Amino acid sequence: MRLPPYHCELNPIELVWAQVKGDVARNNTSFKLSDVKILLENSLERVTADKWQRCIHHVHKEEEKMWELDNLIDVAVEPLVINLGDEDSSDSEDEF
Repeated sequence: MRLPPYHCELNPIELVWAQVKGDVARNNTSFKLSDVKILLENSLERVTADKWQRCIHHVHKEEEKMWELDNLIDVAVEPLVINLGDEDSSDSEDEF
C-alpha cells in the first residue's frame, strides 16, 4: 500500500513506534546504552497483535475524518467564483 508523504498519522507503524519510544523513555533511568537496548527489546515484546489492530483501527478513523473534511472543503469551495475582471479595462487600476 502506498502511503501519502508527510502523513505519519496514516501509518500504523508510526503509532506503534511512538508507543515503544515512549515506553523506553519513561523507563530509562540509567541512560546507559546497554540498559536502553534491554528496555527496547522488552517494549518491542509488548507490541501485541491487539495493539497493532487498535493502531490500524485508529488510522482508519483518521482516514475517514480526512475524507469527510475533503468533501466538506469541496462543497464549500465549489460555489466560489473568482472574477478577475476584464484585462483590457483601465478602470481596474483606479480600484487600487
